[in-house]
Amino acid sequence: MINVHIKKIAGELKLQPGQVTATVQLLDDGATVPFIARYRKEATGTLDEVQITAIRDRIGQLRELDKRREAILKSLEERGLLTDELKAAIDAAETMAVLEDIYLPYRPKRRTRATIAKERGLEPLAELIFAQEDIDLLKEAAAFIDPEKEVPDIESALAGARDIIAEWVSEDADARARMRALFTDRGIIYSRVIEGKEPDGAKFADYFDWHEPLAKSPSHRILAMRRGETEGILSLSIEVPEEEALGILHTIFVIADNFCSEQVRLAIEDGYKRLLGPSMETEMRADSRHRADDVAIKVFADNLRELLMAPPLGQKTILAIDPGFRTGCKTVCLDRQGQMLHHVAIYPHDEEERRKEAGKVIRDLCRKFKIEVIAIGNGTAGRETESFVRDLNLPSDILVEMVNESGASVYSASEVAREEFPDHDVTVRGAVSIGRRLMDPLAELVKIEPKAIGVGQYQHDVDQTALKQSLDDTVISCVNAVGVEINTASKQLLTYVSGLGPALAQNIIDYRNEHGPFTSREAFRKVPRLGPKAFEQAAGFLRIADAANPLDRSAVHPESYHVVEKMAADLGCTVADLMADDNLRQKIKLQNYVSGPVGLPTLQDIMAELARPGRDPRPKYEPFHFDDSVHTMEDVRPGMRLPGIVTNVTAFGAFVDIGVHQDGLIHLSQLADKYVKNASEVVKVHQRVMVTVLDVDLERKRISLSLRTNPRII
Repeated sequence: MINVHIKKIAGELKLQPGQVTATVQLLDDGATVPFIARYRKEATGTLDEVQITAIRDRIGQLRELDKRREAILKSLEERGLLTDELKAAIDAAETMAVLEDIYLPYRPKRRTRATIAKERGLEPLAELIFAQEDIDLLKEAAAFIDPEKEVPDIESALAGARDIIAEWVSEDADARARMRALFTDRGIIYSRVIEGKEPDGAKFADYFDWHEPLAKSPSHRILAMRRGETEGILSLSIEVPEEEALGILHTIFVIADNFCSEQVRLAIEDGYKRLLGPSMETEMRADSRHRADDVAIKVFADNLRELLMAPPLGQKTILAIDPGFRTGCKTVCLDRQGQMLHHVAIYPHDEEERRKEAGKVIRDLCRKFKIEVIAIGNGTAGRETESFVRDLNLPSDILVEMVNESGASVYSASEVAREEFPDHDVTVRGAVSIGRRLMDPLAELVKIEPKAIGVGQYQHDVDQTALKQSLDDTVISCVNAVGVEINTASKQLLTYVSGLGPALAQNIIDYRNEHGPFTSREAFRKVPRLGPKAFEQAAGFLRIADAANPLDRSAVHPESYHVVEKMAADLGCTVADLMADDNLRQKIKLQNYVSGPVGLPTLQDIMAELARPGRDPRPKYEPFHFDDSVHTMEDVRPGMRLPGIVTNVTAFGAFVDIGVHQDGLIHLSQLADKYVKNASEVVKVHQRVMVTVLDVDLERKRISLSLRTNPRII
């Protein structure tokens, strides 16, 4: 089957069969997506991570189809039901739906009305009726009367025969395929409020009496209706014009115009209403759920990528504050490596005496620990704390920044945080996380379960397995794109490095703690259980900032060091000289170094790394400041132009933090002066924007914003 699958995937993804074959082979050998995309470009024809992931997922689906096919064939063979014709049909099935349709009539069944009728000996009568010949049906049916088998009269015999025919109709592969097409093309999804649930379900009011074509229903509406159904507020149904459905079935099964064919019509109507229609509705529900989930998961993954790849401030001494009114502000000081040096609680929002004391504490800490940046969480009391700090007249070179603290509370209560800070409470851990998140968002956010970060839509409603796979793929992609400094990385960050995982990450930490910092990539081989395969997968993504070999600081893979060394030797210089001098690199003719697995794509990557070894692909950090005139929703007025940060991008628009503890919504229609199909075409998570306030609804805590007419990305 593998060659068939290769051709199929190549056709679907518009790739060459050789590219798919090489990728599948690498994946089967245990290579990760980032490794294949970065270090096996010659083998795959320079496929990127998106294409490689698509191949991985599709080959997985086709192999699952093969497993099901084998199970069905085995079941049929064991029961003596497998014929050459049936086997050919099963082998030719290209989707799970078609495969299950073929198997449906042969699947072991629970007792149904049809099986009961068969037990009563009525299958021959059903076959007689289904043939639809012009016979004396009442006379024929009389022969099947048998009170002992609970067939007391002719009508009971005919009813039982119709039950059998109804099941035949509902299990016919052609009928199911045509009904599936009808439901796909013409299905209408209806949403109705359950009587008496109106007061409890006010948030679902838009769907109390709603219908639209299922094929055109966007992801967020399907997810909203599904949640309303799950919460017992709404009832959902998917329907098609019944006359059209019955007309299709009549065309397939009614072949005459007599008393027998009238019985077939009755059986068709019963079979559609009781069996086939509900079965198709169930399929359409599942299909629409998968489609909605796919869109929501993609939106979540895209948002997560933007957040993880947000600009890092870098290594600075930081004073981080987790704001609060009643319980005070938990304040910590961090060194340039993110290690906590000091912690204290201050009360800048109490009476004047405590305010003065809080100000003195901050000034003293800034002097004592040579603070370069003050990071303030954007939760409750965040803007008030920011104003307080800015009013302290601290040295102008101390940067004051608001930090999105979404997920910090999840981290602070996690086992990871308890391991890092066993002697401190959740508030201190939360403040540390806020400060570290400013230094390096990626390194800190990997400690939090991705779906808890707060950049998704209906994340608890979608397929959790698919969500986890997609989010894990995203985190792995981001971590490996940036690279990891092995001597300072946390276990959580190392876990996402290509070829590692939790066990090897812990082994690296343990080895580092016992033997001290790694001095070369070659030393990785000494880590217990880190074998040749794991070394091959991980080495290029792990960095050693102060390594003797300058290539150990770069993304050049150790397997290619000999190429760079030959380049340097040919020029009569050292590798360090080659990395430092652009004029030397200009003299290199790449074609001279093409050999075996090392082709031009790899050589071009090597040259890019020599020019900027270990380069960070994330953008440079730029300071941001909310409008000082607004701190609460009551301060916001229609017509205001305010700076903000995009916190979430959804199927229906984007949410923006304008510094008032309540994100505003830019609806899809307000994102640009032109038609916008997807919000991600215009904005990304963590992007800075200048928005216009359209409306403020204090009662429902809603702010409507716009980017239309002279929009500004800042």
